[in-house]
Amino acid sequence: MQIILNKFFYSLVLIISFLVLLSFIGKKHTLKKETFIGKVVAITDGDTFKFLKKDSTLIKVRLANIDCPEKKQPFSKKAKQFVSNTIFNKTVTVHVLKRDRYQRYIANVIYGDSLNLSYELVKQGLAWHYKKYSKDTILQSLEDNAKLNRVGLWVDENAIAPWVWRGNKKKAVKQ
Repeated sequence: MQIILNKFFYSLVLIISFLVLLSFIGKKHTLKKETFIGKVVAITDGDTFKFLKKDSTLIKVRLANIDCPEKKQPFSKKAKQFVSNTIFNKTVTVHVLKRDRYQRYIANVIYGDSLNLSYELVKQGLAWHYKKYSKDTILQSLEDNAKLNRVGLWVDENAIAPWVWRGNKKKAVKQ
């Protein structure tokens, strides 16, 4: 009887320890959804920029739900220039959704009081709706409209999505 009780308590301690460990791991990777107001201080590319929060903390922001052309892809420079003209050195609102594996803040960005930067990039034909990570019907509608009207990158009927382009580049390196 004593052996059974010892095994039971030992198992119980292991289970509790495991659950406590899981709770700490879970908290480390979750991010409270936050909103920041601050100034855009650098543009990395069409969908990434550096942002100075009001508390003087510098963070890297990646636009949610879209993907702009990669460097060396057509319209990459135009996307970066659009973002630069639109938000560089300006105050914007960053609605954080999560952090990615590179520790960038994945966010929706609002400028000019009510304009969504992701929407504007897709509307201008300077970004794809990143359907793998987004079910945003507005973004899809904006992309469909830009494609139909051959706006921006959609002048090319065979425009290559950045995630496909990156995949092709990785395959070429392996060969």
